[in-house]
Amino acid sequence: MSIERLSTGIKEFDNLVEGGIPRGFLVAVVGEPGTGKTIFCMSFINKGILEGDLNVYVTTEESRESIIKQAKQFGWNFDNAINNGKLIIIDALMGLSDDPWSLTSLDIEDLVNKIIEAKKTLGYGRARLVIDSLSAFWLDKPAMARKYSYVVKRVLSRWGFTILAVSQYAVTTSLGFGFGIEHIADGIIRFRRAVIGGELKRFVMVEKMRQTQHDLRMHEVDILSNIGLIIKRPTKYRREDLALPRDVVKKIIESEKKKQLELFFS
Repeated sequence: MSIERLSTGIKEFDNLVEGGIPRGFLVAVVGEPGTGKTIFCMSFINKGILEGDLNVYVTTEESRESIIKQAKQFGWNFDNAINNGKLIIIDALMGLSDDPWSLTSLDIEDLVNKIIEAKKTLGYGRARLVIDSLSAFWLDKPAMARKYSYVVKRVLSRWGFTILAVSQYAVTTSLGFGFGIEHIADGIIRFRRAVIGGELKRFVMVEKMRQTQHDLRMHEVDILSNIGLIIKRPTKYRREDLALPRDVVKKIIESEKKKQLELFFS
């Protein structure tokens, strides 16, 4: 059976997933801050613009203006796409009540409704959606992660979106804030970082991609001006080499659980 795949705009990454992300998938893009998740997602949207797709980008941790400026650093003209009706950026950070493409609260129902409104405005056609980040909607209630992820997938899949949903991981444990999006997602793209030999290194691994014979190796990542994110050859480092010792992670998780219980019963 032929599977339609959407290019990420990064040829080397597309080669890891048999040419691109299957149309209609919800893919979790996960990792710590500063690992390249946002640039990866912006490349996915820029490729959609170039291919004539309809595009929606939800930003929760940067303003719309910041996303547009950052895109220009890599030669991507988001301003032009907005003016031509090919891109809507929903600003969930600034919360401006007089902005039709702004969210005034991090409410999952409001998010879904605003995305559907954006799709109706853009019109009929193949559509790409980035939510950067979805985990922002459950940071104060991590137990809701799975439920919220399910709602996003179930409702928005009816609107023809191929979705990249970013989930931030903690710097301390390299684990997610709540567990749910990975179980719901059709694919998981895991970004990592580590200081090796006094130099910051970034890595990416495709941990899951349904209907795809994907690459199982971890690759080093670089970010270049006027180009964006590039995938280098497979790294000799193992996933375990970049993680904290298991007993340390266990202690940190137990401490976080204790804090959550104290907040719940206070």
